Amino acid sequence: MAATPRPARAHGPRTVEGVYRFLLTPRWWGINVFVLLAIPFCVFMGSWQLGRFEDRVADHRTASDLAAEAGTSSPRPLAELLPVDKATSGKQATATGQYGRQLLVPGRELDGERGYYVLTMLRTDGGALPVVRGWLPGDADPAKAPAAPTGEVTVTGALQASESPGSNGVSSAGGLPAGQTGAISSASLVNLVPYKKVYEAWITLDKADGGMKAVPAAAPQNTGLDLKAFQNLGYTGEWFVFAGFVVFMWFRLLRREVEFARDAELGIVPEGAGSGSESGSGIESGIDGEGGVPAGGSAPASSSTTA
Repeated sequence: MAATPRPARAHGPRTVEGVYRFLLTPRWWGINVFVLLAIPFCVFMGSWQLGRFEDRVADHRTASDLAAEAGTSSPRPLAELLPVDKATSGKQATATGQYGRQLLVPGRELDGERGYYVLTMLRTDGGALPVVRGWLPGDADPAKAPAAPTGEVTVTGALQASESPGSNGVSSAGGLPAGQTGAISSASLVNLVPYKKVYEAWITLDKADGGMKAVPAAAPQNTGLDLKAFQNLGYTGEWFVFAGFVVFMWFRLLRREVEFARDAELGIVPEGAGSGSESGSGIESGIDGEGGVPAGGSAPASSSTTA
């Protein structure tokens, strides 16, 4: 059974209050409150993510400047640079002691080639200090790793913080053969070497010995323009897009309600049709709340349908 359009009705001058009266309905109160809360929240979250990205960029610049300065600065005793932080990471440090237990760190790349570090513990008065004496290509092989110098030695190299397994390319895999470690971390090394105290830091020698390649110092964690930094930038865009989407949807719903109200006033809305606000937010715009008489006009002529 096809719906019969209502006949056109006479109507008086329309006012802004009459057209937008639906904004005072409970449904639209809820929509407006949601919009007023959602937009500031999205803007705040987007600004926070942008701030995180800018902080990482600033840290990257600072780390680069410190690395350049560290390469020309005079070496300082290890004790003066501990604990390792963003300011002291990469600084030239010296330590004196005797080499002890030697380990291999597999799965490390240098100049695009896969190989392994040769790590030797330096026994000092304050504890055991991990020292990366150099890098060798290929699979980790104890027979190829040169023996450490004997007797008391003084080493000089770039100071580094303990690594975190699973981050910055550091392997978190277990089950390595005896004499190997996946991460240069005091928490891991203390279970592999017979020393009670292991420094939460390590040194990579400026000049490798035994024909090995020197391992360059790495930037401190969370200071480079890595994947996390660009994730922050991506989240920034997402939050601002969400804010724009909320505004767009609010205007779209508003326009639909206004158009429905105007159609209702002109009587061109089929009987039984609704605007989506079943409570009458659109119909009420063209109806005088008393008895359903159109504002500024007479009651419409009755219409009937035949089955």
